[in-house]
Amino acid sequence: MEKLQVGRASLTWLNGGVNFLDGGAMFGVVPKALWSRKYPHNDKNLIELRTDPILLQIDGRNYLIDTGMGNDKLTDKQLRNFGVLEESSIEQSLEGIGLTVNDIDAVLMTHLHFDHACGLTKKTGDTYAPVFENAAIYTSAVEWNEMRNPNIRSRNTYWEMNWQPIVDQMKTFEDEIEIVPGLRMIHTGGHSDGHCILIFEEGDECFIHMADIMPTHGHQNKLWALAYDDYPVTSVHEKEKWMNLGYEKQAWYTFYHDAYYRAVRFDQDGEKIDEVERVRYEYK
Repeated sequence: MEKLQVGRASLTWLNGGVNFLDGGAMFGVVPKALWSRKYPHNDKNLIELRTDPILLQIDGRNYLIDTGMGNDKLTDKQLRNFGVLEESSIEQSLEGIGLTVNDIDAVLMTHLHFDHACGLTKKTGDTYAPVFENAAIYTSAVEWNEMRNPNIRSRNTYWEMNWQPIVDQMKTFEDEIEIVPGLRMIHTGGHSDGHCILIFEEGDECFIHMADIMPTHGHQNKLWALAYDDYPVTSVHEKEKWMNLGYEKQAWYTFYHDAYYRAVRFDQDGEKIDEVERVRYEYK
């Protein structure tokens, strides 16, 4: 498991699953001739995307950024359509560092699409139960409202089995919330109406988790938005704002979906100056 230390914040990437999606959908209106230079694809035009939660440890507390693909939540058709080749093994990842799901103090949900939220609950007989029973679960009030009241488009990704069992654990906020000193969740919108990012600042040290408004290192260009974005113009403006700040601070950008890099750091001109590569293996 790859790790990164930023000030007093320790980040460890867990194994949350992998899927393969159409590169054109992931890069929106950007021509393949351009995006294919930035991110690898296979002969079917599919790109590899991780769904790996980040264990964030600060001040003796354990936080989880998003929750992975989950287990036994998708139908055979969904597994095929979403190109899921591997589901979550979060419990095994935590066990490898001496923790269990009961040691997670809070889950920080950037948004509640199925590929981020399926790990919140687990199948128990004919019903579902929380995975992180001792954790508070944070997301924006806008996102939580849409999760429970999806529209004709979003109902394909906001699933009842991912929210009903955790109602009593939810904590929502409007514009932003400070989780612990230096760590903020900020409502951006863009990818979804309630989408959030995370930023941690301590002196000169900083990381920014852009979630799905910059899901991979290949999405660094401020104008490149996903076809999956509900509000792509908002994504572009928010990305511009937080990329400008990150470049100025030479912040680390951390990734949930990137199959090649866990984190990348850029200088003031947007040139890469440091990286944490993901240890890769081949899928059979």
